[in-house]
Amino acid sequence: MDFKTQVAGAGGLASIASDALLVVVAGDAVPKDLDKALADVLSAAVAHGDLSLKPGQVFYAHHVAGVKAPRVCFAAAGDGAVKGFRKAVAAGLGALKGGGAKSVAVALAGAVDAGAAHGEALVAAASDALYVYRATKPSAPAASKLASVAFVVAKAQQAAVAAGLKVGEAVAAGVELARECANRPGNHCTPSHLAAEAKRLAKGHGLKVEVLDRKDCEKLGMGSFLAVAQGSAEPPKFIVARYHGAAKDVAPLVLVGKGITFDTGGISLKPAAEMDEMKFDMGGAASVLGTLRAVAALKAKVNLVGIIPTCENMPDGRAIKPGDVVTSMSGQTIEILNTDAEGRLILCDALTYAERLKPAAVVDIATLTGACVIALGHHRSGLFSADDTLATELLAA
Repeated sequence: MDFKTQVAGAGGLASIASDALLVVVAGDAVPKDLDKALADVLSAAVAHGDLSLKPGQVFYAHHVAGVKAPRVCFAAAGDGAVKGFRKAVAAGLGALKGGGAKSVAVALAGAVDAGAAHGEALVAAASDALYVYRATKPSAPAASKLASVAFVVAKAQQAAVAAGLKVGEAVAAGVELARECANRPGNHCTPSHLAAEAKRLAKGHGLKVEVLDRKDCEKLGMGSFLAVAQGSAEPPKFIVARYHGAAKDVAPLVLVGKGITFDTGGISLKPAAEMDEMKFDMGGAASVLGTLRAVAALKAKVNLVGIIPTCENMPDGRAIKPGDVVTSMSGQTIEILNTDAEGRLILCDALTYAERLKPAAVVDIATLTGACVIALGHHRSGLFSADDTLATELLAA
């Protein structure tokens, strides 16, 4: 997908040459500065009840008289703030993506000026609306023909919006990488697959990647991580990916991502219902890879290290048993009372490894426990930190 900015000419939005025009409407009334041809159609749609100016509502019109674009879509964005704008763009592109349009011009109409955050939101919305998983689905719907998006802005807004689009593209690419890894089934997205993805990132984006195998982890004393891996035929991988964007003496930020590519619960076997969703137990690892992809693309001035302990948790004859005692990399012994506590077992060795990097901060990302969902529901993520300043920064981000 190609994203760019465009300044409307003397003829306004009605004169823009594009396969489709998406007008994002801010406010609860027809914008006064909207071209007459577009305003008339929008007013009629609202008057006849075909469009409610509530966030995410859309109205589609074909061959509007006086408008050069053959397809016109109006999408309501509430007050025009970033959240409503993103919702409107996603809804509008959702209405357009199944048609014949290859290019779309997006404009924000109303008493709101577009800024960098709107540029980021546009790319994120487009990525959400147009993404289709197809790696193991030959019968997946055909990809949308939409190939380019132009954000129509005033000349004074162009530089800021262009910068936002650049950031948005990098973040969207990282999100898509994370989605692609997480959506693949466990027999495709193995620890070796995640290691290969990390190496591809290294080759394409200048990262330094080291993949430790079982013997390497044994030498480091990672008894806790290897205990989880010992019940699987898939070899474990301990991935360390480094991005250097700041001076060498700047302490790195470290991201640790849980990479259980399939979690049966081990000997403490999970219930069969919905166990297929345990392919997502490497969501933390996928997030770390995606973040590294975004940061490297933006050439951010930061030192960042991604650590991914990845393996399967399986109930093989060699698998750890409830009551077994193992020794972690820190030298502490751990009595395993439930083998479905595999996340903390692999992460403790990863966090011990992170200490040797003398990091400025460590962020541990994991699909760690169903109890968090019971406590907080499906619309919130849990966050715990002993450092209130860091917690506040993460929440703000």
